[in-house]
Amino acid sequence: MSFAAASRVVSAGDGTWEGEIAPGWDIVGNADGGYLAAIAARAAGMAVGRPDPVTVTTHFLAPGRPGPVTISTTILKEGRRFSTVGATMTAGDKRVLTLLGSFGELGGDAGVERVDSGPPQLPPPEECVPLEPTDTFPPPFVGRVELRLHPDAVANLGHASGRPRVTGWFRLRDGEPVDTMALLVAVDAFPPTVFFADLPFAWVPTLELTTHVRARPAPGWLACSFTTRFITGGFLEEDGEVWDSTGRLVAQSRQLALMPRG
Repeated sequence: MSFAAASRVVSAGDGTWEGEIAPGWDIVGNADGGYLAAIAARAAGMAVGRPDPVTVTTHFLAPGRPGPVTISTTILKEGRRFSTVGATMTAGDKRVLTLLGSFGELGGDAGVERVDSGPPQLPPPEECVPLEPTDTFPPPFVGRVELRLHPDAVANLGHASGRPRVTGWFRLRDGEPVDTMALLVAVDAFPPTVFFADLPFAWVPTLELTTHVRARPAPGWLACSFTTRFITGGFLEEDGEVWDSTGRLVAQSRQLALMPRG
């Protein structure tokens, strides 16, 4: 199933939208957080008729499992360039997530630009290591997207690399183009950074994920980099950058996650 079909929503009237968490987009039974955010963001963007999420903050309240969901939207402000919308996803009587986002229409004259960094240094996609799905790790989710990790990252998996960091390539399967909604998936698609350092090897659940979409991506592979600098108080942050095939920054992210105890 394509990403567009798996994140489709339809209006149920009165600011409410209906969709479905599709099977196969999960990590050990729980749907990927970026994918869940994309479903809710699609409803929020449709509520105001603006196609591109510019900034989206998602708080995850409960695991998402395959099945129907309802997204209730509240328009907080409609401006000339951007509209701000709140959205809550529920499955039955369970709240899965709540989202706050600003939506607009990206493109046109970007104005003055200054960029003091660049894409991660990666071998070509064909020289990187593809992740193929299993029942555990890599999870079924990676069968819905294409991930190719830097060979050095794979060599360091579960060992001390000196830095919790992962880099690699991302794209949707079967040639499906990556739109700005799919960027919400890209920033949450890679294995956690702590998997690549000498730290406890266990899943780290996300409490909150913020994504800034800077531009619509050009066709082709996306070069991605994710880094953690601070692991303290039982939490870690993960900062992400996503660059398109022209070398343009198209998305940034930060998420706060829990470290496993013990």
